[in-house]
Amino acid sequence: MEETVPMKVKKPRLEWLDALRGFTMVLVVANHVLGLGFGMSNKVSSSMQFLIMFRMPLFFFVSGFLAYKAGLLWNGKTFGTLLFKKIRVQTIPTVVFFLFGAAILGKEFLPTISEWIAQPLKGGYWFTIVLLYMFIVYYVFCFIEYHLRKLFPKMPSWLPIVVLFIISACCYETCYQPKYFDWAFGWPKAPNEFMNYTSFNQLFMYMPFFLYGNIVRRYWDQAQRVMDSKWFYPIIIVLVIFAALDSLRWHTLRMTWAIIPLTLARLLLLTIVFMYFRHYHQYFTQRTVVGRTLQYIGRRTLDIYLIHYLFLPNLPTMGSFFSQYRHNFVLDTTLSIVLALMVIGFSCITSNILRVSPFFKKWLFGRG
Repeated sequence: MEETVPMKVKKPRLEWLDALRGFTMVLVVANHVLGLGFGMSNKVSSSMQFLIMFRMPLFFFVSGFLAYKAGLLWNGKTFGTLLFKKIRVQTIPTVVFFLFGAAILGKEFLPTISEWIAQPLKGGYWFTIVLLYMFIVYYVFCFIEYHLRKLFPKMPSWLPIVVLFIISACCYETCYQPKYFDWAFGWPKAPNEFMNYTSFNQLFMYMPFFLYGNIVRRYWDQAQRVMDSKWFYPIIIVLVIFAALDSLRWHTLRMTWAIIPLTLARLLLLTIVFMYFRHYHQYFTQRTVVGRTLQYIGRRTLDIYLIHYLFLPNLPTMGSFFSQYRHNFVLDTTLSIVLALMVIGFSCITSNILRVSPFFKKWLFGRG
């Protein structure tokens, strides 16, 4: 008899998690305001070089956290249904806004398309592509894991996901070893065109954080006990200070070992932000202005990500100002976040206008 997916009562959403995703989206747009709008580099901006360490890892962490579905029967029907839906939701909107962005933002349409396709960041539209890769890898893994459990019922439940995490960590390491792996040079120096055209290097760089979030969700009860222990938070605070300082300032470790403090800082910083939102969850509910705002942004991340490039300011003079007056962390951060909120506001208005049409709502934003 063919297995079917049992009917389940839909669990209430974790409001603070939606708010966390909204907060991460604000950081993403704020970074684009500084980098693309002001023309600033990480070394010039005192804000970017710190926030960039964990903003994208945190985004993928949350995606991995939400990807886990307990009790789902990973038969062929479930696998095919989820995979087809994810491909539709991630691919069509990306292609549409990629072409529209090239027409609006590029000097010449076809040369801009050729240039963006050859870059791993795809003119900014790499995120949905790489996230699709992650879901494909994850769905294939879940399908294999489900059948392995049937063949080996005594296999430890943690073993498959830990093995996948270790493999992804090894791939992640290659991105920072240009001596041995040519794609680690990065665009435009990388001679490996396949990695640039496919954006696989971005997959390698962020897949471990997706799996980290997935592991936390799989073992949520145990993870909460660790987070609530008296020793865990003080230890990671001390560790992240030294890891971040070494990565940003000291540079005591060279070559192969330099990735250790950077990776540690990324993992610990996203863990701290995650714990903060969980601990102060009462401030991020629908009953508070901040909670409602961040949750709304968190539930419109796809819309905002696809649209916000069209509204980024073009203020290179601000970049020149911060180049001359460096280390203004408060001013740097405040200005970028205020402008990011304005860009997000215009993006949400545009999204709502497009969503009036059920056709656009379904095919551009994967709803309906």
